[in-house]
Amino acid sequence: MTYSFQTTKVLLVEDNAPMLELLKGILQSFGIGTIITALDGEEGFVKFCQHNPDLVITDWMMTPCDGIALSHKIRNEKKSPNQYVPIILMTGFSEKKRVFNARDAGITEFLVKPFNTRDLYRRLHQIIERPRQFVRCEEFFGPDRRRKTAKNLDGLMRRKEDSKDTDETKDKTTTETGNNDAPLTDIDFL
Repeated sequence: MTYSFQTTKVLLVEDNAPMLELLKGILQSFGIGTIITALDGEEGFVKFCQHNPDLVITDWMMTPCDGIALSHKIRNEKKSPNQYVPIILMTGFSEKKRVFNARDAGITEFLVKPFNTRDLYRRLHQIIERPRQFVRCEEFFGPDRRRKTAKNLDGLMRRKEDSKDTDETKDKTTTETGNNDAPLTDIDFL
């Protein structure tokens, strides 16, 4: 399905200038109406508060404020104009521990570098077609990590049992980019 993004406002937070320009070009090719850029999480949060974008796409590793800290600010600071905004986190690291850290920070989608245009578009598609409900408790505020709905649910699903699905769906988490296989780590499978 094709979408019109003419009225969509995206905050793009990336400290690597060539990557920032490449991502801007990709978003422009999608027809994104407004692209606001920032070079780190601190500047990103200031611009987030000023512009109240519809989507945040951020790199993980930045100084002095990284993408995880930015997500925490967006989700938890009182001056945040939209704590429910979708956040896509980009990173070159796909270890489970990092994915869990991102999930626990309130990241909506996780995108592993290197990725291609289609991978980013899929994440936008996920955000539109399968929006996540939000969970608020003492220790966490952010998107529910589970999108699956059980067909024959006889009581509450338990996270320990939910994780059994992870191994069965592991092979669904890769896609081809050129000659390399790039892992697409989807929080759905965790």
